[in-house]
Amino acid sequence: MEGFVLGSANYVPLSPISFLERSASVYRDRISVIYGEVKFTWSETLERCRRLASALTQMGISHGDVVAALAPNIPAMYELHFGVPMAGAVLCALNIRLDSAMVSVLLRHSEAKIIFVDYMFLELAREAINILSKTKTKTPLLVLISESDKPPPTISNSSFISEHLEYENLVAMGQPDFEIIRPKDERDPITLNYTSGTTSSPKGVVYSHRGAYLNSLAAVLLYAMGPMPVYLWTLPMFHCNGWCLTWGVAAQGGTNVCLRNVSEKGIFDSIALHRVTNMSGAPTILNMVVNSPASHRRPLPCKVEVMTGGAPPPSQVLFKMEELGFNVTHVYGLTETYGPGTVCTWKPEWDSLPPNERAKIKSRQGLHHLGMEEVDIKDPVTMKSVPPDAKTLGEVMFRGNTVMNGYLKNFKATEEAFRGGWFRSGDLGVKHPNGYIELKDRSKDIIISGGENISTIEVESVLFSHPAVLEAAVVGRPDDHWGETPCAFVKLKEGCNSTSVEIIKFCRDHLPHYMAPRTVVFEDLPKTSTGKTQKFILREKAKAMGSLSRSTTSKL
Repeated sequence: MEGFVLGSANYVPLSPISFLERSASVYRDRISVIYGEVKFTWSETLERCRRLASALTQMGISHGDVVAALAPNIPAMYELHFGVPMAGAVLCALNIRLDSAMVSVLLRHSEAKIIFVDYMFLELAREAINILSKTKTKTPLLVLISESDKPPPTISNSSFISEHLEYENLVAMGQPDFEIIRPKDERDPITLNYTSGTTSSPKGVVYSHRGAYLNSLAAVLLYAMGPMPVYLWTLPMFHCNGWCLTWGVAAQGGTNVCLRNVSEKGIFDSIALHRVTNMSGAPTILNMVVNSPASHRRPLPCKVEVMTGGAPPPSQVLFKMEELGFNVTHVYGLTETYGPGTVCTWKPEWDSLPPNERAKIKSRQGLHHLGMEEVDIKDPVTMKSVPPDAKTLGEVMFRGNTVMNGYLKNFKATEEAFRGGWFRSGDLGVKHPNGYIELKDRSKDIIISGGENISTIEVESVLFSHPAVLEAAVVGRPDDHWGETPCAFVKLKEGCNSTSVEIIKFCRDHLPHYMAPRTVVFEDLPKTSTGKTQKFILREKAKAMGSLSRSTTSKL
């Protein structure tokens, strides 16, 4: 077959920037962003992002430069997801729960030239820059983001405003007809995301325009997100760029309802006020909703579609969400897969199953979405697929166009992650007869007790079903006899009481005895800002406890 040419008529590098341009035409006067009393239309959002990109180029930002942001879910953070790449730069959205020392480490590693900082995190950012200034690294220029509907806050250093730029002033100085700088190659970087901190050493994950475009559309499809949705931002925009829904909502001409702080009351009030159709979040958000006090709840004006991931949601939480009128779609992925990489696609024949069975199926991770080429459970040594028997343990691996470019400045880690031609997730799971995968644990979290593998996820699921338990996490505690035994860290619901003996008995009534915790600690669980429990902290605590005495072990 001859006569083909590749040119501007039939090839344009894929980029989610195009979603904003289209929505500004198709949904021109529809509301794009709501934040309290602040509202913008899609045409206004495009103009503001053009101005932002223009201002960045005037400040010397050019192709491939990194622009950092330290902000919650506010309009400026949404605009940065378009304005920065429209200037040809790379957005690095930082976790707002990091301390100044870690922020300085990430600023140094990313070589960010500018950092946009919400006023609430100004002191943290200034401390980070101060730490950075003591090294030989050039410090980034700081741009203050004031509250959208209020004047700039009073700054302890009165010279600050004159020394540094303010976000709205920066937008105003940009040109509304700025010619967008498009990627020459769709594999060019669009964002840099640091892994969310379930380990103590985050890595810089590079996303491409192509991957972001494909995963945005995949997220919209797996979410069954129709035209003009109303999306409530309960998931941090800095986490995998909001699972690519910062761009995905724009693709559908939706309305972004921004929440600076996420609370039970804020969720229900926003749903009622704005007729929210969609929201997302880690299981901790679902847990917050189902355990909210009656005084905070309001009737849902319509069924709200919820996408959850980040950790396997307990079946009891899924069941209670359905009772409240939410429909939950379970997705699974990692920072390295642009957020969601699989979806537990629901099948109508499962509707007739008992509620507990439905919830159990819904808590599985399912199969790859349309943007991902393949997901499999493989033996990490032989690279052979495990049998679909729901028993044989293997590592979850991905292959496809929505896998990261690689880790910034860490070729060795990138090479190791891609060894064998697949992305190795580090998660352990099984494959069911229908092909759906189910996570059992992180490879580093699996507990080996007396030669038996114990899935902490299975133990945690039982703990969550206890009527007094609000949150639970299980790690291994050293044991001189068994090697290690399960240690449960538990947070009880307000007004509820329980003892370690009662919790252990409950688990033994619902699990094989060797899987039941032999230690129970009642305390708040350390979390990342995306709701993931920081098990490396809990493992250190369990390690510090030392081995259970032989007499105690034998009794249990």
